[in-house]
Amino acid sequence: MIIIGELINASRKAVGVHIEKQDAAAVKKIARDEFEAGADYIDVNAGIFVGKEPEYLTWLVKTVQEEVDAVCAIDSPDPKAIEAALAIHKGIPMINSISLEKERYDALMPILAGSDLKVVALCMSDDGMPETVDDRMAIADKLINGLLQNNVKLENIYVDPLVQPLSVNKEFGVEFLNSIEKIMTTFKGIHTTCGLSNISYGLPNRKFLNQMFMVQAIAKGLDGAIINPLDKNMMANIIAAESLAGRDEFCMNYLKSHRAGKFDF
Repeated sequence: MIIIGELINASRKAVGVHIEKQDAAAVKKIARDEFEAGADYIDVNAGIFVGKEPEYLTWLVKTVQEEVDAVCAIDSPDPKAIEAALAIHKGIPMINSISLEKERYDALMPILAGSDLKVVALCMSDDGMPETVDDRMAIADKLINGLLQNNVKLENIYVDPLVQPLSVNKEFGVEFLNSIEKIMTTFKGIHTTCGLSNISYGLPNRKFLNQMFMVQAIAKGLDGAIINPLDKNMMANIIAAESLAGRDEFCMNYLKSHRAGKFDF
């Protein structure tokens, strides 16, 4: 499971303050905590700062990589902000995200074309948010083929079928789960990811719902997620679910995690 740590996001009030004040120590602590908790990518987002996003996003990348030997998920639809961050990033980052919305697609595809960048392909279009498996597959097919035609490798694409709140429509969970399964079986070698916590929006006991949904999604083939890696219960559920899904040879990761105390909570 590819874990993308979600915590360095300017939409979180405290993080927005850290960014505006250029509080490097605070940002570095979050990055260190996420990395040590198991994040493979550290997502960095400065999207609330209109006009200053390139400057702040670049500062975030520099600050994070000064602290931890990790790659970033550069989280922005703004090509200028992404290009500024790419100029100083060490290693091959992930771009979060391209979609089928024409303005966003046309702006980001030239950056991605012919590169080794990882990319989140978000199932959104100018027609709005997809609701059914068929809606998602139609968008995913166009996004994937567009990226392939622009020489982006299949294994570098992480399709996000878009999680929507269960409180709005009782079918949204099932439709997402079935979309994961269909994407993973239709496009062999591709990856999937999501911002999973949207499923529980508006409902009580959100962490519990998120954890159960993660287990179900892994059973359907989900192999990446944008989550809070400091949620020990969630991380333990991921380890156990991957073992149960047959992705852990001889349960080695499960046993290693047990010995490391990752199930002691």
